[in-house]
Amino acid sequence: MQFLLKGIALFNSKINKGVKGRLESFKLLNANLKPQDKTLWFHCASLGEYEQGLPVFKALRDQYSNHKIVLTFFSPSGYEIRKESPIADVVIYLPIDTKKNAKEFLNTVNPELTVFVKYDIWPNYLNELKARQLKAILISAAFRKNQSYFKFYGSQLRNALFAFDHIFTQNEASKALLESIDYSYVTVSGDTRFDRVSDQLSQNNTLDFIETFKQDKLCVVAGSTWPEDDALFINFINSEVSKDVKFIIAPHNIKDNQIKNFKGNINSETILFSEKDTRDCSKAQVFIIDTIGLLSKIYNYADVAYVGGAMGHTGLHNTLEPAVFGVPIIIGNNHSKFPEAKAMIDNYGMFSIKNQVEFNSILKELITNKHKRITYGKHNLDYIKKNKGAVNHILDYLQL
Repeated sequence: MQFLLKGIALFNSKINKGVKGRLESFKLLNANLKPQDKTLWFHCASLGEYEQGLPVFKALRDQYSNHKIVLTFFSPSGYEIRKESPIADVVIYLPIDTKKNAKEFLNTVNPELTVFVKYDIWPNYLNELKARQLKAILISAAFRKNQSYFKFYGSQLRNALFAFDHIFTQNEASKALLESIDYSYVTVSGDTRFDRVSDQLSQNNTLDFIETFKQDKLCVVAGSTWPEDDALFINFINSEVSKDVKFIIAPHNIKDNQIKNFKGNINSETILFSEKDTRDCSKAQVFIIDTIGLLSKIYNYADVAYVGGAMGHTGLHNTLEPAVFGVPIIIGNNHSKFPEAKAMIDNYGMFSIKNQVEFNSILKELITNKHKRITYGKHNLDYIKKNKGAVNHILDYLQL
């Protein structure tokens, strides 16, 4: 696999970061850990899984204050953003899953407890944990019957699941799939993301420059958008919008040329985050966020939210982040792998669209009908409240 990644890295800058970063992993471990250190190990595939696991990580950080915490990522989109995470003492790329790497990693780390989040099952690491009788749990797991674990050819991955002392699933269907392969140490705890986004309400979510921009106008916030999402907004803003509505758009990719093209296609006055200190935000109608790390706070200013990723096939981004602020949400129609989207659609808080006509119709209705905005938004907040509590299930099991 390492050889394959090196080949792909020649043509992919994201993968290239991961290949280069893994060259430093063991060096960083040896520099930050001593043989006598007690440790915990948290592993996440990427940024989304990190945010999902964070409430549990924080609780374990507090409980095991004398332990050092090793946080590993597989993807650069997690590592590059959270390599300075305050919940960990060492943050590294997980070395490629080979028997040699697994032995060397666990010889150095020797974790008292290992926590994997959702998926990213690495057989050599897990089998080595089991061989050493080191405790490991999987949290917020979500399984589908078409996955390799449940196929005749998936024995290697299936056996790796049995290295976990306990698996906490998001739903009953995932529990049933595990039981179908005779894995019985499973609890339906729900999704820790509900606890994570609920924590957002206790934080200071004010952003002075957004308040200056929004003033007393109705505000539509579009988060984690891709070009196919941006096209919807370009057409709507250029043809349908009134001066009493403002738009904040946070693209998923913030490459200079893409941002420049996006801004250039909008007829209304538009400001970038990178320009906010040199321009008057209040005069703009569109605010493009060409930076990362602010979206969860920006949703606080939304009257209507749009979440990107489902108009194409890149995958729907986090819809729970705006839902916790009690606003109605619009998404694209490719959301079959996201049960929370189906639940909020069924609950009349989220709306799925497949083209520009449907987008324009639903967004105009939400802009003009305050009663519906408030009612639909409340449905989303109620859904969040109803599904909190996964963290407590996990901490009860760990007796914290």
